[in-house]
Amino acid sequence: MDLPSEPIPRLLAVMKALRTPVTGCPWDLEQTFQTIAPYTLEEAYEVADAIQNDDMPALREELGDLLLQVVYHSQIATERDAFTFDEVAAAIAAKMIDRHPHVFGSAEIATAEAQTAHWESRKAAERAAKPDSSALAGVARALPALIRAEKLQKRAARVGFDWPEIGPVFAKIAEELAELRHEIDAGTANPVRVQDELGDVLFAVANLARHCKIDPEAALRATNDKFERRFRHVERRIAETGHEPGEASLDQMDRYWEEAKKAERG
Repeated sequence: MDLPSEPIPRLLAVMKALRTPVTGCPWDLEQTFQTIAPYTLEEAYEVADAIQNDDMPALREELGDLLLQVVYHSQIATERDAFTFDEVAAAIAAKMIDRHPHVFGSAEIATAEAQTAHWESRKAAERAAKPDSSALAGVARALPALIRAEKLQKRAARVGFDWPEIGPVFAKIAEELAELRHEIDAGTANPVRVQDELGDVLFAVANLARHCKIDPEAALRATNDKFERRFRHVERRIAETGHEPGEASLDQMDRYWEEAKKAERG
């Protein structure tokens, strides 16, 4: 099979060949937008992981995998006469030009803060022109819940639905924790009610992160990594005694956990 030599045309040709009936790949031919979407999310997270690890070879590879997802969706759309890869590329280029008049036009925007304000105002104008003009329109439901919570709160804050200081945010967290505790202590805890109240607690904590200008997803990822480091230390210390983690007492594991904390702070 003759394939173009230029990278993007070559990639598009490869995907078209994979999706060609009879001669293509049986697995690729079975895929739809819905079945590919989870892979798209997974590849985006693998890009983020490579960036966090400052691993440039891995980042190059993962960006390629993510690009493949764009090409894959575009090929399926092309087969349905919905849109093409070129249209996808043209649309995002036009959007970037429109949202950067200080680069591609005569407008003057001197700071990153001013550009952020301009960007948000243009996005708001675009939303207003759509059938759903809500301030919350366009916040994808498929986003990880913590990220979506922060985005919903930011959108509401832009139209004034927000506390001007952090004190009430702490009070709200305390209120939600009390309501959660009440449901759990009721003796006949309703799982649906407990889930509802726990969700309120998490939403309030995401709001605290926003007020502190901290990415809650990044904060939780860092804590996950910290937990993993410390627990692996606990496992190593227990293994040194010739035992498995399940054979150690909670007191013993707590001592090793404190060791790990001290070592990190030391």
